[in-house]
Amino acid sequence: MSVKARRISGRLETAVTKANYAFDPLDDDKIIRKRLLTRTTTTRGEPPLKKLQKKFTSFVLEVDKEEENYNECGRLAKAFLQELSTFEIPLLKSQAVVEANLREKESFNEVKDETERQIMQAKAEIEDLKKQLEESKIERQHKEECETIRKLISAQPPRSETEKVIHELKKEIAELEAESTASWRLLELRKKQFALLLHVVDELQNTMEDEQKSLVDEIRTALEDQRNITDAMSVD
Repeated sequence: MSVKARRISGRLETAVTKANYAFDPLDDDKIIRKRLLTRTTTTRGEPPLKKLQKKFTSFVLEVDKEEENYNECGRLAKAFLQELSTFEIPLLKSQAVVEANLREKESFNEVKDETERQIMQAKAEIEDLKKQLEESKIERQHKEECETIRKLISAQPPRSETEKVIHELKKEIAELEAESTASWRLLELRKKQFALLLHVVDELQNTMEDEQKSLVDEIRTALEDQRNITDAMSVD
């Protein structure tokens, strides 16, 4: 193969490399990539890559002939280069579309990240608002309780009247304690007097019993003396 053919082959390989680069492996749909590569979705008839391959094969075969066919080689080379240029334009367009899609994807990812960040921030703000709401509820409950206590305090009489009532109650308690003490002392006195009375009654009872015994003895003695006198008189 001549130097010129090798150069053209190198250009063909470069074109194929560009085609492969235009359809980056990041594209998951291999079928769509193949169709875009062969242009079968937009071109009727023979695929452009196959036509390019035929042009190149014809040119190489003509160059390898040992004949002075410069005009035919020039014509085939010109046809091949024209077909190569025709094939490169859609590839460059496809590459531009892919790069635009990648930029759009990158922009979409940035928007997605920003959206997720805003969502997380919104969630954090919602949690803060929930905490503030709970704190507000507790504060409001405390205020309501304080207002209830204030109303109860306002419903009570003034302090001066309360102190006056307390003073009167203390005075009554002191009087009752004094009366209780006097009653206790009087009760103790009555107990002592009753005990003394019981003692006196007991003494009187004992004295009366002794006197009754003495009187009985005297009567008995007198009756015996009278009986003895009667007996003596009967004997005489």
